[in-house]
Amino acid sequence: MTIFRPHLRFLFKPHFLYFQSPIGKSSRPFSTSQILRTALDMPPPPVDTTQRLAKLRELMAQNKVDVYSMQFRYTIKAPLIITVVYSFFFFLLLALKLCLRKTAISQSTLLHVTGVETLIRITAAFISSFTGSAGCAIVSMSKAALSTDGRYFSQAAKQLDANWTLLKRGVEGVPTWEEWTAEQAENGKVVGVDPSLITAGENLQYSPLTSVIVVNCSYVIADARKLSQTLKTTGGSLIGIDQNLIDAVWGDERPARPANQITVQPVERAGKSFEEKVEDLRKELAAKKRSAMVISTLDEIAWLFNLRGSDIPYNPVFFSYAIVTPSVAELYVDESKLSPEARKHLEGKVILKPYDSIFQASKVLAESKASASSGSSGKFLLSNKASWSLSLALGGEQNVVEVRSPITDAKAIKNEVELEGFRKCHIRDGAALIEYFAWLENALIKEGAQLDEVDGADKLFEIRKKYDLFVGNSFDTISSTGANGATIHYKPEKSTCAVIDPEAMYLCDSGGQYLDGTTDTTRTLHFGEPTEFQKKAYALVLKGHISIDNAIFPKGTTGYAIDSFARQHLWKEGLDYLHGTGHGVGSFLYAEVPLSANNVLSNEPGYYEDGNFGIRLENLVICKEVQTAHKFGDKPFLGFESITLVPFCQKLLDASLLTEAERKWVNDYHARVWEKTSPFFEKDELTTAWLKRETQPI
Repeated sequence: MTIFRPHLRFLFKPHFLYFQSPIGKSSRPFSTSQILRTALDMPPPPVDTTQRLAKLRELMAQNKVDVYSMQFRYTIKAPLIITVVYSFFFFLLLALKLCLRKTAISQSTLLHVTGVETLIRITAAFISSFTGSAGCAIVSMSKAALSTDGRYFSQAAKQLDANWTLLKRGVEGVPTWEEWTAEQAENGKVVGVDPSLITAGENLQYSPLTSVIVVNCSYVIADARKLSQTLKTTGGSLIGIDQNLIDAVWGDERPARPANQITVQPVERAGKSFEEKVEDLRKELAAKKRSAMVISTLDEIAWLFNLRGSDIPYNPVFFSYAIVTPSVAELYVDESKLSPEARKHLEGKVILKPYDSIFQASKVLAESKASASSGSSGKFLLSNKASWSLSLALGGEQNVVEVRSPITDAKAIKNEVELEGFRKCHIRDGAALIEYFAWLENALIKEGAQLDEVDGADKLFEIRKKYDLFVGNSFDTISSTGANGATIHYKPEKSTCAVIDPEAMYLCDSGGQYLDGTTDTTRTLHFGEPTEFQKKAYALVLKGHISIDNAIFPKGTTGYAIDSFARQHLWKEGLDYLHGTGHGVGSFLYAEVPLSANNVLSNEPGYYEDGNFGIRLENLVICKEVQTAHKFGDKPFLGFESITLVPFCQKLLDASLLTEAERKWVNDYHARVWEKTSPFFEKDELTTAWLKRETQPI
């Protein structure tokens, strides 16, 4: 799965994301996942947004608002592996109203810094008809623009109607969404933001006309400072306000917050008890001389307490907050969602409080401050991705220290139990993908079946269900044939998807959630006769993949330093791709966070030719310490262990385009794939024959 993470990033996935062992299915008759699919399984745009924009502008006029902007970031296909995260989103409760003011920008991104592709996606699609996972929609009284990154240029061009201008993020000469907003807010106009959806940046003031918003949200928008500074260049300013225009447009049809069951992640799979994790956090508080930490990031809460939920599609999280002090741990959650096992798990160790009481509790905490005996400074620790509203409830700068969350770093370093779970689930998942690809080729070539992209995705899901410890998909399967493969985050819909063409490239990016780990694998295949250029492009991508897999680098190296390893062969031919090479903790290959041993990351270079085909080759890898002949500066050196076990496509492999060392790498990898997965097919002649052919030496 690909994730573009230049800003921190992400996420993110992420900010990207990986949750160890997701939990079960929703018992609700209409789940969040169903709501999401219902909203998005519509005939592909462009959809005429004229009436929607007219209604929004009517509301803007009523509220004396000249500009309204909605920013959204989430990973459309981010499997949450609770030990590597950054995340985003839940409904959108985003918008605002600025009485007696001129301009409003609604930073709709997420409530709760964790989640993935939830109701915010529905809202973005409703307003603009764009269904991508990241972007910013800005609407003035006469103009509308949508900014997104390179993953979605092709998709946005197809989905936006004539009312919208596409701002291609990162393209020279194209304004950023902040710059475009500033143009609309020039000459003293005021831009308003929902304080529950931004961080507490400098040079921000809170509107005296409204009160602190106490809605259930906590997403961190790290670019509030940047926006504030950008607005100053045109004479505009940024303030916090309270109300919600999108809710007004949405009306009574806005889905309710999910209430799915919360269960326990047993220590046998977590590798560490939640009591130990909480104690580690308390040691961090003591070291930093802080009174408490208020936690709003959903994946951090699930990881910290060894709990799992299913409130976010494909991700084992649940809506909650937490407060940890030197002596008390409080979990703010809907108690009715806790299974009997979860209640017993927390009993006597964690105080349960109503989910909606977090802001009042934060105010009480601020008023009481820390006791003199605690030895702390009286300030509270808050993630630098927590909301401005939460910071205000805690008393603002005088009471709060905003830092990179120590929980993020703790869960990024996986223990041996977690790592072994990853290895084992990838063997089973590799077997499932091998069985699927063998079935698909046979159906298309031998049986002449007419199968569309959704048929393929559905069949893969059926196959995965047969394998032990499978819970569900970790994101929507990207099953794409021909030109659809060039849409990086393509999502096939039954009413509009293409029939799989055996004479075209087929790209499949999919993942599974298992009780012992999460998978994410991409392979590109051809069932007919690929062109020479397709084979060359495939070789260039594979060379980059191998370069990453073979990389050795000193501890402390960031993803930026490694990214060029994957692109170098494409660059020599004047080619490139518009997404990150990987994701994981700190967003591997697109983050400023140094890589560490026991991180789990993805290695997924690609190449995409609009209107023709797409290539992506993705394995998950474990970052590990390696032995070197020397140790400069007495610093450990790191490398990668690939844990994905699916062969590369023989029809696309041209051995003459690979070096001897690269051919050896492919042959060694294929030998390991055969060794680990062939036992699953002792009674399956079709799959065994396919696997033997695809893993033969080149």
